[in-house]
Amino acid sequence: MSNRAPAPVPQPIATADEAKAVIGHLNEVMDALLQVVERETDLVRSGRMREAVQLEQAKSELARLYAGDTLRLKASTRFLQAQQPVLLKALRQRHETFQAMLQINLTVLATTHAVAEGVIRGVASEMTRKSGPQIYGASGRQVAPRPGHSAPVAMSRSL
Repeated sequence: MSNRAPAPVPQPIATADEAKAVIGHLNEVMDALLQVVERETDLVRSGRMREAVQLEQAKSELARLYAGDTLRLKASTRFLQAQQPVLLKALRQRHETFQAMLQINLTVLATTHAVAEGVIRGVASEMTRKSGPQIYGASGRQVAPRPGHSAPVAMSRSL
């Protein structure tokens, strides 16, 4: 059980000016977050993981701001539909584009993770094969070690 206090309920938007301000802020946050995500995607694609990891703090802070603004807008959906339908429609379209851009980043990260995992499994398998005893079966041919029996691998992250 967590000792954290429940998240505060977002204050609903009460005026048209406030709606414009919150949506404007959300647009700025999405722009900044997209810049960070695009930079991260470029770095990961080029194999510069150390630099990509350094973007994590900025990405987390922007994601927190994004979540806060979207929760506030969700709490104000009825008001926005009644008072600012054009602004709300534009925001929804912008959000769809934003989600598509984030999906590209997630795909690159997932692909990188899968490749790294494959490389590590390959190295572990090869090390197990080389360090294990040479076993010969009844036919006189060498028998491969059973799958799942690999030696542990340690890596240094300080390269």
